[in-house]
Amino acid sequence: MLQRFLDPSVLAGISGLDLVAKTVVDGFISGLHRSPDFGFSQEFAEYRAYSPGDDLRHVDWNVFARSEKMFLKRYRGETNCQVSVLLDASRSMKYGSRGMEKMEYAKFLAASICYLAHLQRDAAGLIVFDSEVRQFVPPSTRQGQIMRLLHGIDQAQTGAETVLEKPFAHLVDYLRRRGVVVAISDFWEQPEAVIKTVGPLRSRGNELILFHVLDPQEIQPKLRGPMLLEDLESGAKMEVSPDYATHEYKGKMSAHLEDMKSRAAGANIDYFLVDTSRPLDEALRQYLAIRAGRL
Repeated sequence: MLQRFLDPSVLAGISGLDLVAKTVVDGFISGLHRSPDFGFSQEFAEYRAYSPGDDLRHVDWNVFARSEKMFLKRYRGETNCQVSVLLDASRSMKYGSRGMEKMEYAKFLAASICYLAHLQRDAAGLIVFDSEVRQFVPPSTRQGQIMRLLHGIDQAQTGAETVLEKPFAHLVDYLRRRGVVVAISDFWEQPEAVIKTVGPLRSRGNELILFHVLDPQEIQPKLRGPMLLEDLESGAKMEVSPDYATHEYKGKMSAHLEDMKSRAAGANIDYFLVDTSRPLDEALRQYLAIRAGRL
């Protein structure tokens, strides 16, 4: 039953991104409460994890005695963290082989992360980008912020090519304190260039999470015959045979993904490959684990 509420094909039939986010997160949290290995409890909404430098007077030592984990009691209106979500709306995100575009899946993921941040009373913000920054919602905890974020995500339309430098430069300009930066993109760029662009945010003390959203056919294409493929951003065309897709392309894609993963790890950046045919819970678990400082 839980998986049904996290299945992207089911979510596509729900009207309203706010209802999608609530459905995903409520189902996800319900599953975590029943999970014996994740250690998720009501503390999610009432406590925040201890960070070096926090006042030890606010530590709940009863929780520490039970779990050996340090949590600070949270107070109404307290902002735990600043969360910035960067959503790639470039033309390549329009691709989808199973009735769901990468862009739609990325919107579901972005909305769910924003909704989780809202529940945690985090100051969440949003940047939608392609070759330029198309939308910007500054991080805030003020009333109505979650609806501003969801509206910004819902209104995002695929446009031009990807230029990662623009949104990350914009982010550097307005970030006044460290926080969590979540980038959701198909990252059709050389891994070295991606990490070089996003790395400075990590070196400034931010937690950086890259969600690499790809369609199953991009990861492991299955062709019945020769096909003429077109790059959605450049317009370049290439005739591809089933043999090329099965062998040469598969090897190149595996090397690309491994390069992304290893370069991110080397820069102390959290990286997670997201297959659009998969339910959202794996990506949300990754986000929450990083957010809680468990990785």
